[in-house]
Amino acid sequence: MGTTTPPTGQYSNPVLWEDLADADVFRVGDTYYYSASTMHYSPGAPILRSYDLVHWEFAGHSVPSLDFGSKYDLNGGRGYVRGVWASFLNYRKSDKTFYWGGCIDFDKTYIYTATSVEGPWSRRTTIDNCYYDAGLMIDDDDTMYVSYGNTNISVAQLSADGRTQVRTQQVFTTPSSVGTLEGSRMYKINGNYYIFLTRPANGQYILKSTSGPFGPYTMHQVLLDLPGPVAGGGVPHQGGLVQTQNGDWYYMAFQDAYPGGRVPVLAPVTWTSDGWPVVQTVNNAWGSSYPLPNIPASTQQVKPPTGTDTFSGTALGPEWEWNHNPDTTKYTVNNGLQLRTATVTGDLYSARNTLTHRILGPSSTATVTMDYSAMHDGDRAGLAMLRNSSAWIGLRRDGGQTRVAMVDNITMDGNWNTTATGTEVASAPVSGGKIWLRATADIRPGSGRQARFSYSTDGSNFTPLGSAFTMDSSWQFFMGYRFALFDYATQSLGGSVNVGRFDLTTP
Repeated sequence: MGTTTPPTGQYSNPVLWEDLADADVFRVGDTYYYSASTMHYSPGAPILRSYDLVHWEFAGHSVPSLDFGSKYDLNGGRGYVRGVWASFLNYRKSDKTFYWGGCIDFDKTYIYTATSVEGPWSRRTTIDNCYYDAGLMIDDDDTMYVSYGNTNISVAQLSADGRTQVRTQQVFTTPSSVGTLEGSRMYKINGNYYIFLTRPANGQYILKSTSGPFGPYTMHQVLLDLPGPVAGGGVPHQGGLVQTQNGDWYYMAFQDAYPGGRVPVLAPVTWTSDGWPVVQTVNNAWGSSYPLPNIPASTQQVKPPTGTDTFSGTALGPEWEWNHNPDTTKYTVNNGLQLRTATVTGDLYSARNTLTHRILGPSSTATVTMDYSAMHDGDRAGLAMLRNSSAWIGLRRDGGQTRVAMVDNITMDGNWNTTATGTEVASAPVSGGKIWLRATADIRPGSGRQARFSYSTDGSNFTPLGSAFTMDSSWQFFMGYRFALFDYATQSLGGSVNVGRFDLTTP
């Protein structure tokens, strides 16, 4: 065998400053995969790919459409903060298939499969049991087991074809001194069975069985109140364990970092002689940097998170997700993105076909090139900072005239019902049919973080508009702020805008 030269240098945490919570991370050959939660965004459960555990790119989505009821279509209801929660993704070598599974609405568990992460993904089965916060382990004999639950942790055995549940059994009850454990990930390591569990939002524990997947299990604390690498953020927790080609182990957790969301952080792990994982800390904290993983160099390059999207081809890239399922008859991708009004509403939160992109931290700028010449009276289109408290810069067409406006005070209550549809802060008349809209967002953790809006009619000279928008840094909405492209009607359908390009830059 040839030898590889270990990489030199350090990597920094977070390894990707984007909202990517509840990671399931694993390796197939020389490729690492990462699955995340997406709640009400569609397609759901993005898959990221890496060749070094540090640099990642979006590769696909396990759930092509949130086909779990009309509320996920913004049709007769809304699915905010429902949908795809902590779920599992793993690869089964025997049938060369990726398996994704998640419990939706505390009801049934849906399992999707594909032979490639890019897809096509299809629903394989529905299991009439809620595998809440589930992890999938494929044993040496190819039997599939799922660990799941909150406080009471269970293990289910699936049938050989992965379509039905053969048995399920509770294997552990969390001691009252610990409180809540959830976020299961299940592993078999050196003949032992492990269930990796989180105590939200400040701890990580692990269960170990030396006598099979159904236990009995003993518990060990991995971390509690460990300071994280992102200043002002929470304690790294949840996520999963992954082993490199060279046998080293790493823990990919997330750190709460609102208003931006929950961002992935990576730390090396060693094992005690009696089989417990130990997170390698720096000055009694999760390190802000560590030596690069000793992984054989790859010829594969990942797509950087910054750059320009001109919407080439006929499909959106995997970094894009809609707010709820889109009306597919109301948009077109063909060397540009055409958004046709899909909803008559005065409420951004009820408007279909709002297209979102994660914000890149600690701060980044999105610039959208938009042709508004086909807007109709009553239409509203533009670039939003989207969350439970939102604001936008965009175009308002009324009485044959078009204005560029900055609107804030678009808010929801704790049940995610709209409480305010927006207040116009500033506006200016525009003409000519083409505009550049820009939002710059500082998503470092903490209150008082702001986004600022500006526009241009020539693509080079930008004029600030309105006041700075202070983002909501509470955690209850779970998902962080996103840049969002929208086009909705307040009078009647038929208008449209064309988005020529989307630029994402960092300072």
